[in-house]
Amino acid sequence: MAGAVRNILFIMCDQLRWDYLSCYGHPSLQTPNLDWLATRSVRFDSSYVQSPVCGPSRASFYTGRTVFSHGSTWNRVPLPVGELTVGDYLRPHGIRTAVVGKTHLFPDVDGMMRLGVDRDSEIGICIAEPGFDPYERDDGIHPSKMVRRSNRTLRYNDWLRELGYVSENPWDEYANSAEGADGTILSGWELRNSNLPARVKEEHSETAYMTDRGIEFITEMGSQPWFLHLSFIKPHWPYMAPAPYHAMYGPTSFVAAQRSDQEREHAHPVYRAFQMHDVSLTLSDDFARETVLRGYMGLVKQIDDHMGRLFRFLKAQGRFRDTMIVFTSDHGDYLGDHWLGEKELFHEQAVRIPLIIYDPSPESDATRNTAEPRFVEAIDLLPTFLEAIAGTVDSSRLEGQSLLPLIRGRTPPAWRDAVFSEIDYSFYPARETLSVAPSQARGYMLRTNQWKYVEFKGYRPQLFDLENDPHEFIDIGDVPEFEPARREMRDRLLTRLLDRRNRVTLTDQQVIERAAQERVNGIVIGQW
Repeated sequence: MAGAVRNILFIMCDQLRWDYLSCYGHPSLQTPNLDWLATRSVRFDSSYVQSPVCGPSRASFYTGRTVFSHGSTWNRVPLPVGELTVGDYLRPHGIRTAVVGKTHLFPDVDGMMRLGVDRDSEIGICIAEPGFDPYERDDGIHPSKMVRRSNRTLRYNDWLRELGYVSENPWDEYANSAEGADGTILSGWELRNSNLPARVKEEHSETAYMTDRGIEFITEMGSQPWFLHLSFIKPHWPYMAPAPYHAMYGPTSFVAAQRSDQEREHAHPVYRAFQMHDVSLTLSDDFARETVLRGYMGLVKQIDDHMGRLFRFLKAQGRFRDTMIVFTSDHGDYLGDHWLGEKELFHEQAVRIPLIIYDPSPESDATRNTAEPRFVEAIDLLPTFLEAIAGTVDSSRLEGQSLLPLIRGRTPPAWRDAVFSEIDYSFYPARETLSVAPSQARGYMLRTNQWKYVEFKGYRPQLFDLENDPHEFIDIGDVPEFEPARREMRDRLLTRLLDRRNRVTLTDQQVIERAAQERVNGIVIGQW
């Protein structure tokens, strides 16, 4: 029998598109275990991230604040030491808050030094992780150059070596590489290899390993209350799936790319600059796109199968009686749509995410197996967790709204009719192409049911009429007859921007140095 929420299992996939689950309508990628969860939950159909990039998006999930409020504006920009995260809010209620998998946030080393906090002390680890007990912290991007420079031991690598995968970096050479007929190692960083099987056995892959570690944590906790952020590394690139998942999907399984010639002929300058990124040029080719889709879809299917294993464990342990389960993603993946690869911009493929929430409370019985159409944002999850555990939400810092009224069938307070997202694109080649100063490389989105308005500093706005152009092919941002709609959306965007506390971010020189370091570390996406 269901009861009060004692535990929370917060499951996040990396780069999982909302429309690549069968419960969200994918015609050939069947995900029966997540579909099963959805029949016992509320499925949110209009969920959006605060930024279509790993680090800033996750920081918004963890802090309940928008990107330029919490200050971690990109993957290598640390979360300021003074920011409160999930653990800070839940620990006072006796909840152990742990992570298995990825957070992609970096410690504020300068802030810790200023306060005299030892990085290796208990509080230093808590701040650096950020706010999570690092039961199995693994951000999932470990090219050999980065591993050698960091001098940090990766537990997953140690585990693989214990199993006989002999390598300095088995994550790279086994879990994310294939093997040629002549024994040559074929790197998953090269997208041409995305349709080949990874060199690890399926049960030794990242997804299987992280599921095992999540189960181990829950088992160890016994009857003690817990919050577990089970954060899967996949289906983020390298798009390398183990057998048999690498070969489950082919051309008849793929959804056609959503793109039009008009998007290239009438491209906004920032949009055009992103179209020129290597990964965008690669995935604009149909053969390359289909090669990547084999790996991507196989990785999604593998996640669903391990969700089934996890749900069977939870059921056997009686955890469906006292555990809230949240399944979501940190952002999407273009996969060649709109002539783009990766994420970063504001089309639905990048900013819209799946969100399924199971609440054990009997108050949620009336909403089980329902689809909620109202707009929700990533910043809403932390207030939801707080209300579920503590019964109240301190809104002095939090910018989101608790979803419990929607989950439990109560009449909610005045609800939003628009969602907001933003990006700091100063770290990308697009900024250099446009010769924009790092401090000016900012983009903002406001979406209502009818309009999507996008503004990049220094450029004309973009506007899409979603009622008549649901695929966002026709940019009417410079069409005179739509000036009233543009003005209204711009005023609403400015109101949203002003209704928060902004932080000082990195200097232009720091941005340039960190972008250069990313290239030195060997993180290259898009090479064919």
